[in-house]
Amino acid sequence: MMNLNGLKIALVGPLPPPEGGMANQTRQLGELLVKEGAQVTLVRVNAPYRPRWIGHVRGVRALFRLVPYLFNLWRAAGRVDLFHVMANSGWSWHLFAAPAVWVARLRGVPCVVNYRGGEADSFLDRSASPVLRTLRKASALAVPSGFLHEVFGRRGVRAEIVPNIIDVQRFQVRRGPLPERPHLVVARNLEAIYDIATALRAFALVRQSFADARMTAAGSGSQEVALKLLAAELGIADAVNFCGTVDRDRMAELYRSASVVLNPSRVDNMPNSVLEAMASGTPVVSTNVGGVSFIVRDGATALLVPPGDAAAMAQAAKRILQDPALAERLQSAALADVQQYAWPQVRRKWNDIYGSVLAGARMETRPA
Repeated sequence: MMNLNGLKIALVGPLPPPEGGMANQTRQLGELLVKEGAQVTLVRVNAPYRPRWIGHVRGVRALFRLVPYLFNLWRAAGRVDLFHVMANSGWSWHLFAAPAVWVARLRGVPCVVNYRGGEADSFLDRSASPVLRTLRKASALAVPSGFLHEVFGRRGVRAEIVPNIIDVQRFQVRRGPLPERPHLVVARNLEAIYDIATALRAFALVRQSFADARMTAAGSGSQEVALKLLAAELGIADAVNFCGTVDRDRMAELYRSASVVLNPSRVDNMPNSVLEAMASGTPVVSTNVGGVSFIVRDGATALLVPPGDAAAMAQAAKRILQDPALAERLQSAALADVQQYAWPQVRRKWNDIYGSVLAGARMETRPA
């Protein structure tokens, strides 16, 4: 087994703020690699704008971020043994992931592309040619779920599955029964693809059976005003707390305070919020979209419902609230399953990929 101690890695990706799935995974992976003794150079794709006012000027602001980003990539490539690029779909791929792959190739540095995002299938339908051309310049492709493994496999691209990392020390299991006052939590940003509106409608239906129930929406986004108006129209505004984005320690406390975590997303890959809730011992009701069915088992580790179906989501949540034995079964099975996302297991997978990539690079440069 390869020794991570002393390995020089350029980790390319976003960092909080804002809090988010890929940003949190980038930060967490960097911290854990450093603890293993690796020398990590973080190349941030969402660095603050300088000067700050440029961030309000559309069109120009992209250039002010891209130029220093490319400079940092080029400089990092002269210092490291390999690139680890956190990649997503859409403009994020074209502006940040693809340039990182090409810079690594030009500088002769092995590059691992760690592709994420539930919209990969539709994105590749639109942009398969440039994306696959760039991926051929990378040394390896890693994806966090069987869902993305299938998406790339259908296009003839081999990928290794390396799941997201869940900090099972921070997201610890809550002991004891469900809270007496039902508390539903949604931990997704307030954007259209996460369909928080359906969660609000489901909560309104839950309140018909549990009048003292409350809900917390932990996230921020462009739909905040519209969602608050919807909560008022549904007559639940006094019971819904839009608490905004919270840090990971506060998020762990929030999961432990919840009776049920709702994931109403219309598009998903491997949602950290679902895995973190499982690690916290909180039952999950999620839409059955994208990669969700690859990480939970319906009726065993979570309850799955169709996207956009508030009645089905409410009914599933009420089943858990009304049946403590069901809640306990979901909790126990989820806790067992989520251990595969702990660092010791994920570390071995990254260790194998890094070792293989570096061995291949040494073979390529070996004299004939």
